Amino acid sequence: MKPEAVIFDIGNVLLRWDPEGFYDREIGEDRRRALFAQTGLMAVNDAIDAGAPFRASIEDLAAHHPAWAAEIMLWHDRWHDLASPPITGAIRLRDTLRAKGIPVFALTNFGDGSWDHALLRYGFLADFDRLYISGRLRLVKPDPALYAHVEADCGIAPDRLLFADDRADNITAAARRGWRTHQVESWEGLARRLVAEDLLTEDEAGL
Repeated sequence: MKPEAVIFDIGNVLLRWDPEGFYDREIGEDRRRALFAQTGLMAVNDAIDAGAPFRASIEDLAAHHPAWAAEIMLWHDRWHDLASPPITGAIRLRDTLRAKGIPVFALTNFGDGSWDHALLRYGFLADFDRLYISGRLRLVKPDPALYAHVEADCGIAPDRLLFADDRADNITAAARRGWRTHQVESWEGLARRLVAEDLLTEDEAGL
């Protein structure tokens, strides 16, 4: 039987997420490595994904590391450059599914404040039937409790959900609950999976 809904991660599925690449371009790889090692910037982002406030968390980290304050603030002030560009092929797949009446959900590790910030530039992020944002739910993938929340909220059996995510740990956690899964490496690979699941034709999938 076909999946009843398709669940999309956001980072590196619909929107490129490459903070290392951004900082390498801005300050060079060596300084980026030092910045991340000395300040715990990535750990603060994890806390934001889990529900900590976006701007205040970055400002607090900058205050604790004045030598790196300008670089740390780029995480907030240039956030749209960290998360860029949109992956247009995957967005088109999402939109085609939705146009056919197939429910599409977002399940993403994303801060509440950073999600609102992202919507200012990327309006397509609002075009889902259901949103499961870690920073709002205070549950982060791959915590099984987050997947259980999705199941309870949408009311669809696990084996009728198809989940697309770029990270193996998130995919593994979903598969353990009986979800159908696809680890995303390219939008074309996702397109082929949607065709294999009989959700789209090759023409609809752009293949």
